[in-house]
Amino acid sequence: MAALSLIAINAHAADDYLARARSAIAAAVRPSPPWDGPATGPQAQPDKTIVYVASDLRNGGVLGVSDGVTEAARVMGWKLRVLDGQGSVSGRTAAMNQALSLNPSGIVLGGFDPSEQGAVIRKAASLKIPVVGWHAGPKAGPDPSSGLFTNVSTDPLAVARTAADYAVVKSNGTAGVVVFTDSLYKVALAKSTAMADVIKQCKGCTLLSVEDTPLSDTSTRIPQLTTSLLQRYGKKWGYALGINDLYFDFMGPALVSAGVSPSGQLVNLSAGDGSESAFQRIRANRYQAGTIPEPLFLHGWQLVDELNRAFAGQPPSGYSTPVHLVTPENIASDVGPNNVYDPANRYRDAYRRIWGK
Repeated sequence: MAALSLIAINAHAADDYLARARSAIAAAVRPSPPWDGPATGPQAQPDKTIVYVASDLRNGGVLGVSDGVTEAARVMGWKLRVLDGQGSVSGRTAAMNQALSLNPSGIVLGGFDPSEQGAVIRKAASLKIPVVGWHAGPKAGPDPSSGLFTNVSTDPLAVARTAADYAVVKSNGTAGVVVFTDSLYKVALAKSTAMADVIKQCKGCTLLSVEDTPLSDTSTRIPQLTTSLLQRYGKKWGYALGINDLYFDFMGPALVSAGVSPSGQLVNLSAGDGSESAFQRIRANRYQAGTIPEPLFLHGWQLVDELNRAFAGQPPSGYSTPVHLVTPENIASDVGPNNVYDPANRYRDAYRRIWGK
């Protein structure tokens, strides 16, 4: 009798967990809500020069944010330089040193951890040059310990949990999951840990492995790793969760060679970015079932607004964009034909009103 009661309790807990995940996903797939960001702040500070230091402009997310920063800086009347770290620590160090040599008013870190460039960031602080980041740490908001005035991002842990919740929901609580991460980045590790924790809490799900493979080497490593994982786990492997879309850019050929169908057999989900190639795969329902895109242009505008607050001696806005999940079911309404996720919440008008522009 006691054993039967325990079974009933476990079944009830599993049902509750699945219900919670379904509720979270229902909220994440809804269309963009009205603007919930800042409504007040300092007017545009004049005569500023800013530098956007990109981790790697080959990354669609990093490039999209640079386009948003360019757009917003033009509205401000500021000068902007974009420098490319070219996907390596040495390249980013060179770009950061070049940025300092330009004696800018402010610096934006585009997609890399500030601890990697701690010496240069401390130098910037000594020169009273504020530094803001995009995806530059494991949490959104101010990060004085790393020298950031603020880090602009959707909450990375909320993004990660939503991606994992979708695997739980889509599998009806039976997902066999492989998580892909890159330990070079603290935010990547935080996201992969959060995804793994969600899968572990799902009683009927199985965390098969967490694969630590560098984003910079995805083109060479992922095809072979995909083949190896298929051989190791077979049909137990039903879900792949990546810390961003880049892993899935190079998985397709190996899946085709192995005879894996484009949809259904292996469900690929990304906890971040929303690259053009990912949207193309989701639109075609071919080797990717979902991504949680960052509103890249919006984040570019927010980065400019945060620097403007720093220049005016005001605190950061504290704003973090809500999590949104794009799937084959909602992509037609959420993402334009240019394959860019740009929320229809009139954020540009909101920032223009703040800046007096």
